[in-house]
Amino acid sequence: MYQDLSKFSVPTTFRGKNPLIVQLWWIVDALLFKPSPQVLYGWRRFLLRCFGAKIGKGVVIRPSARITYPWKVSIGNYSWIGDYTELYSLGQITIGANSVVSQRSYICTGSHQFESLAFDIYALPIIIEDEVWIATDVFVGPGVTIGKGTVVGARSTVMKNLESGFIYAGYPLKQIRRRQLPTS
Repeated sequence: MYQDLSKFSVPTTFRGKNPLIVQLWWIVDALLFKPSPQVLYGWRRFLLRCFGAKIGKGVVIRPSARITYPWKVSIGNYSWIGDYTELYSLGQITIGANSVVSQRSYICTGSHQFESLAFDIYALPIIIEDEVWIATDVFVGPGVTIGKGTVVGARSTVMKNLESGFIYAGYPLKQIRRRQLPTS
């Protein structure tokens, strides 16, 4: 037998908050966050901060974005989180200042130990440094750090750390070239 899901259990402190707080966030997300008009960025920042997220000034988060556990998320000043982006924050997600996570991207801190009979769950932090652009529909896996100024092309899969200041794309992911600094 490869796995026996009857043996699976979520560790008691895995979610990082009392189960009532978790359920309250999911209700607030469904009733107040998701139906909010596009222009109410301040409202969504407020709701996330109420649940422990560290959200910088001028952060743009679209109402269709999904954030599993806000208390495990930190987003720097003037960063953007696009439509239908998933911040699957089983572990800590840190997004630096002036960074963009474009629409439909999936930032995934958690997975399962497939060699464990109980299919144990685990989480590893993801760090997206300052001035990064993650283009549309990118998957970023657990434990990854994306260096400052890096660009990740659309539909890429990132399963390893990326060096600062480069453009990467594809599956398998390849370093394309160094990113040039703007002239003005």
